[in-house]
Amino acid sequence: MTYDYIVIGAGSAGCVLANRLSADPAVSVLLLEAGGADTKMEIHTPAAYSKLNGTPVDWGFWTEPQTALNGRRMYQPRGKTLGGCSSTNAMAYVRGNRLDYDDWAAQGNAGWSYEEVLPYFIRSEHNEQIDRLDAYYHGQNGPLNVTFAQQFQTPLAGAFIESCQQTGIRLNHDYNGAEQEGTGLFQFTIKDGRRHSAATAFLKPALNRPNLTVIVRALTKQVILKNDRAIGVEFITGKNQTQTATAAREVILSAGAFQSPQLLMLSGIGPADALRSAGVVVRKELAGVGQNLQDHLFSGVSSLCSQRGISSNFHLKPLNQLKALGQYFLSKKGPMTISPLEAVAFLKTDPSLERIDMQFHFVPGHMGNDYKTDMYDLATWPTTDGYTILPTLLKPKSVGYVGLRSANPLDAPVIQPNYLTHEDDRRVLIRGLRQALDVMQADAFGPYRQRIQTPTDHASDDGIWQHLLQQLETVYHPVGTCKMGTNSDEMAVVDSHLRVRGVEGLRVVDASVMPTIISGNTNAPVYMIAEKAADMILGKPSANVTKESTGNRPL
Repeated sequence: MTYDYIVIGAGSAGCVLANRLSADPAVSVLLLEAGGADTKMEIHTPAAYSKLNGTPVDWGFWTEPQTALNGRRMYQPRGKTLGGCSSTNAMAYVRGNRLDYDDWAAQGNAGWSYEEVLPYFIRSEHNEQIDRLDAYYHGQNGPLNVTFAQQFQTPLAGAFIESCQQTGIRLNHDYNGAEQEGTGLFQFTIKDGRRHSAATAFLKPALNRPNLTVIVRALTKQVILKNDRAIGVEFITGKNQTQTATAAREVILSAGAFQSPQLLMLSGIGPADALRSAGVVVRKELAGVGQNLQDHLFSGVSSLCSQRGISSNFHLKPLNQLKALGQYFLSKKGPMTISPLEAVAFLKTDPSLERIDMQFHFVPGHMGNDYKTDMYDLATWPTTDGYTILPTLLKPKSVGYVGLRSANPLDAPVIQPNYLTHEDDRRVLIRGLRQALDVMQADAFGPYRQRIQTPTDHASDDGIWQHLLQQLETVYHPVGTCKMGTNSDEMAVVDSHLRVRGVEGLRVVDASVMPTIISGNTNAPVYMIAEKAADMILGKPSANVTKESTGNRPL
């Protein structure tokens, strides 16, 4: 089997690449996905997203024990199906801060400043409510549907936004527009009450193209190298049967921040000593492969609600779940049409900062105060009404790595994020929790607030820290493990065109190429990276913001 391009991983980036590359009928594309088709009902039902963790559509990784968190191992769900994490995440559409991308460009990554990447965000987007936003920053001609929740919203979302304003956080209806800082409703990748994943938006419209081949349940073993060039891949299908495919032009890794570096290392590309320790023959030494792992962390400040039947906990009761499901299947309305998230705030924990460093995810539900509830499993949540603010550390200074457990591609990678090993991360999180407590106690929450229940002791920094030790979780936004950089950066894995250093015909296109983590949820930036990479691969000029890209609206 010979193809022009072989793409590894049908996640957010892989689906975009499969669509954009195969749009040229003269180009043949093979897309390999280790998981199966996205047929589970829970994938497409927004409120059922938490029921996907720990199922066959989740890789279900775990970190190594975290020394700063009393040795806790942290769960790391990753999508294992068409659409990847876009089929299993909470559907938040967040681009990040313009300074994030300007930082990338300032580090020598030409073409990655905010103004240069903005056209690629716009290219993907079909924004349903563009008339409510600044049209310069949004598009309506893209395949990915972006919307505010339309079929259902709790009154708690409005109370959160008003409480944020009462504590000094300004109103911002479009955090993906001119300025990120402020509070408002979340934007989501949802369409007609259903999840709008990368598979739905990009891959399925292209499946009838004769030049696109998609193989599911195909686990890639390694990239085949010859004279420092990627010439194909080996992958496992069926009953452990190994097959080979040849790439006439390029092999493109889009397996994510854990598995793209793992696959490079399995192929003999990475830190020499680590490869030898795992029993892998070194073919190209690249010290940065698997290094520079960064992730977002959050913890909850929650309150019981004095009004009954208005929070998501109410809908967790068996009879109420049945009613909500019935409403959903009959009319695509009601609480099953929305993400567990409702509203958001981006803010500074210190007014002297140049940029925001904290995000509040608002959830119209609570997890109790016994620290036994699984944040990602709504079946374990109490059914008493409540609501939660999740202060999120946006620019962590703690950095970790991904390594090989063995030379067996079936073994999970070693994931060592080193969470909160940098003292500054602890300080910022404590400040963020204190600000979230201020928001919780603002007057706008008065009609709903029964009592704040976590942190149980919030009078001291030590009490907040003990709460963090027990409830801190990852937002599962791992990035950076195949970082983009210049030739002078010995830890850079790819150049500004996402080509693997020292290996021809091989690129990485996913969240692993981010040199630094962006200030917000990472799914939207991965779409942007893939859109930009497609132009680079096909030799097209860089896109610009035009009236056509934004839906023919005045700029």
